[in-house]
This record gives sequence, structure tokens and C-alpha cells, in this order.
Amino acid sequence: MFEQTKKQSLEQRLNALRAGVLGSNDGILTVVGVLFSTAAATTNNFIILIAGLADLLACSFSMAAGEYASVSAQRETERAVVSSEEDKINADENYSRKTIASNYLAQGVSEATAYAIADELIKKREIQAVVYSKYTLKIGEYVNPWDAAFSSLFSAALGGLFPLLAMLLFPQQWKFIATILATTLAVAMTGSLSALLGKSEVKSAVIRNVIIGLITVAIHYAVGKLF
Repeated sequence: MFEQTKKQSLEQRLNALRAGVLGSNDGILTVVGVLFSTAAATTNNFIILIAGLADLLACSFSMAAGEYASVSAQRETERAVVSSEEDKINADENYSRKTIASNYLAQGVSEATAYAIADELIKKREIQAVVYSKYTLKIGEYVNPWDAAFSSLFSAALGGLFPLLAMLLFPQQWKFIATILATTLAVAMTGSLSALLGKSEVKSAVIRNVIIGLITVAIHYAVGKLF
């Protein structure tokens, strides 16, 4: 079986970056939620710091663990697919040819051309061609779970620092406004990055993220005021 190559593909790096963007956004929203709940209930900076810091650490490690488990499951599934296809190839000498050709036949290629392409691909890279034809999976480009985990860990911690520092460094009368502004800026950045990575409209992603951030702030502030 082919193992993961040492040099990461662009897709692998983008997947790690996506995990980082999502982790950062979660870090921002969870930390600001705890901060506003706590700050609405007390003006004690030490209590606010402990609550915010504890949530930042919990969120970061939770995101990392979640990404590691999710990507590991994906990686093992991909490897199982490759192993299964190798067994089928070994059991039927015509399996590869029929599998690859059927993919091209489904795309409207003539039978003669489809089998000619299959024969050519089998000579060069049989298992790779079979797996890609059936699953559009590129062997050796498994997503690295550690990359996704560390990306989420550090980005969630970094994202959570925006509202945490704003809440702690500004004087009492400016705490809430400064934290709202810091949160708005941070989620706008993660929204634009996620849109660029997903090749979608940046403006819509930014507006959506900002609205979600402000709703998060409002809900947690109201909860804090209850106590």
C-alpha cells in the first residue's frame, strides 16, 4: 500500500488551514460568550480572567481533539478503501480495466477509447487509477490528523485572545464596547478567510459571521445579567 508522501499536497495544506479558520472562529465565539456572561455578572477582573482563560484552553483542546478524531476516521476510511480495491485487483485480473473504463464510459467516451485509456493508466499506475476512478481519491494524499489538530489548537487559542485581551486591558467603561469591536473584527477576518478558501462570496461570509458574533454576545450578556 502506498504511504503518505513526505511533501504535503496543496489540498492537504488547505485542509489544515480550513481547520485553523474554523478553530479560530469557535475560539472567538466561545470565549466572548463566557466573557460577556461573566462580566455582566461581576466586575472582578480576576474572575473574568479565570473564566475567559479556562474557556480558551478548554475550547482549544476540544477543537484539537475533535479535529484529530474526525480526520483520523477519514484517513482510516481512505486507507480501507485502498486496501479493499487492492484485494479486488488481486482477485480479478480484469477488475482494474473494467472499473477504469466504466468511469470513462459514464462520461460519454466511446468504448474503444475508454478501454484504451484504461490500458494506458494500468501500465502507469494501476491502483491509483482504480481508486481515483471510483472515489476520486488520490493515494498518498491522506489528510494528516496531527496537522488538523495542531492547526485547530493554536488558531482557537489565538482567536480567543482577541476578546479576552480587549475585556481585560480596557477600563471598565470601555470593556464591553472594546470587546464587541475586537470580536467583530476577528469574526470578520475568519469569515473572509473561510470564503476565500471555499471560493465563495466574501461579503456574505463576513456579514454572516458578524451577525452570529453579535447574537452570541447579546445572548450571553443577557444570561449574565440574570445573575
